[in-house]
Amino acid sequence: MARRFTSLAEVMADLQKKTANRSPAARSEGLTNENQYRCPICQDKGFLLEKVPDLDEEGHQKKWPNGTPKFIEILKDCQCAKKRQADHLMKFSEITPKFRKMTFSSFKLEGKHELIHEAYQCAVDYYKDFDRIKNNRCNSISLLGQPGTGKTHLLTALANNLIQKKQISVLYFPFVEGFNDLKDDFTLLEEKITKMKRVGVLFIDDLFKGRDYPTPFQLEQMFGVINYRYLNYLPIMISSEKTVDELIEVDEALGTRIFQMCQDYTVVIPRDIKLNHRLEGL
Repeated sequence: MARRFTSLAEVMADLQKKTANRSPAARSEGLTNENQYRCPICQDKGFLLEKVPDLDEEGHQKKWPNGTPKFIEILKDCQCAKKRQADHLMKFSEITPKFRKMTFSSFKLEGKHELIHEAYQCAVDYYKDFDRIKNNRCNSISLLGQPGTGKTHLLTALANNLIQKKQISVLYFPFVEGFNDLKDDFTLLEEKITKMKRVGVLFIDDLFKGRDYPTPFQLEQMFGVINYRYLNYLPIMISSEKTVDELIEVDEALGTRIFQMCQDYTVVIPRDIKLNHRLEGL
């Protein structure tokens, strides 16, 4: 028979008891001190009980007959809940452990071309503006042009921030490697394409990489994904060696959609091998 509770405090006490019983440390030694918990603040419950003023319809705090202010108890997420959610979203993102270390602060700007500074600022501004623009037509970002200028680093840093600080779901899809993995497995293809269409933010890295045109299969799948996200106002993040004109030349319908979605947050770095950071010191 299910147990009935008469107050929020009873619910909290019951959950605390169950949490303690699930704790490996508690099972092994019967420990009761807070050191057995991963989060001593909420004792691994994921939420806290907080007293807040009990307000009337006009926003004034209610009072008891003796004049004492009234309070009510509410459940509030503990800070550890956001961290656990961020950890889950990071695993889902398929961002590699190496790329998870990429941050805005680790991006080197000293001595760089002004357009690389502009790309850095564009990524930072996009993060700051994300909550305001995420449901708009222009809610996406593209960093285009010269290889080796840090486009992937900046967008990965942006993705990491969206996941860790805003708990936004992001999926990382490296264009070449991604399609190599998908082309021979149609079961995996359907599952991945569905994720790419529906994830909170889709990060396509090195779109249409190389001098050759993408295959009809790659174009068909990319158009399906981008068009779905375009129609449903879902953000994309794109790095590519192609310029805006070259993306449109590859496929006009696809390129113009990308341009329209990203036009307020696009930086094109001109092709100049001297800007490739991998050749520094040569």
